[in-house]
Amino acid sequence: MLLNIRYFVVSKRYLIIVTLLFLLISSLRAQYDPEFSHYFDMEPSFNPGSVGKESKLNIETAYALDFAGFKDNPRTMYVGADMPFYALKNYHGIGVNIINDEIGLFTHKRFAIQYAYKHKLFKGILSVGIQGNLISEGFDGSKVDLENTGDPAFATSNVTGSGMDVALGIYYIHRFWYIGLSGQHLTSPTITLGTTNRLKIDANYYLTGGYNIKLRNPFVTIQPSVLIRTDGSDYRADITGRLVYTHENKIFYGGVTYSPTNSVTFLLGGNFHGIMIGYSYEMYTSTINIGNGSHELYVGYQTDINLVKKGRNVHKSVRIL
Repeated sequence: MLLNIRYFVVSKRYLIIVTLLFLLISSLRAQYDPEFSHYFDMEPSFNPGSVGKESKLNIETAYALDFAGFKDNPRTMYVGADMPFYALKNYHGIGVNIINDEIGLFTHKRFAIQYAYKHKLFKGILSVGIQGNLISEGFDGSKVDLENTGDPAFATSNVTGSGMDVALGIYYIHRFWYIGLSGQHLTSPTITLGTTNRLKIDANYYLTGGYNIKLRNPFVTIQPSVLIRTDGSDYRADITGRLVYTHENKIFYGGVTYSPTNSVTFLLGGNFHGIMIGYSYEMYTSTINIGNGSHELYVGYQTDINLVKKGRNVHKSVRIL
């Protein structure tokens, strides 16, 4: 399991422990980017090379509630949009997304602008993307409940800090499959909170891929996918299988994601005339089994766009072929 502060803020007592560590250690290394169960629909959240992967304007949002029923549990909101465009005799992709992550007294915000260059290769599309991040971190020390609140080692007011970093990604999509590799926080910024506390964000790397398996029934497909993320010392893997039913402009799916030594997640959703809705419930299987599991709601909207005068498309999504 990655060193992730989300899994340590599990009670008021543990929140205080994390707070002490955060304020006493001059440089704390942690993985702050949240994880989403609907990663297969939210690839721009971790790979800038995936923006504009379909000839559609794509708008999506997700809300994740971890450790449901537990006080000070993590809550994450994501909003993003991306689309392809045609310029200088070539296809490109652009995107923008915002993450707001609240974990007890901590807040993590990220604003990202993305660009991808696309090139036809071996009957598929290869995309190379770059992303600029504006990161804001905050800690509300005014709510710390400690007996010795006068200790100068602890912040007793709101402290914030900001920084910038860069992400890169490559993404290849073929008719029935796709694969992507990306890195976030590649410049490993150090963010100063207040005057004495520092937070160092390590680079993180993502490998994702998926396949569209056709069955004899033309309306039903199996869509396995995987996301592996690592900070160089540890990793998390999400292995997903979804059964998808497609008819006219409607798509329904159900599936399961298994994360070794961590959790099992159940998925249910669909696409109805361009409106995408998904729900997931994550049940923890690790020793850190806190609260009543985690819930995530995903909502998106897609609409076709014409990239050139005759409306030729970059490609079709392997998910709906």
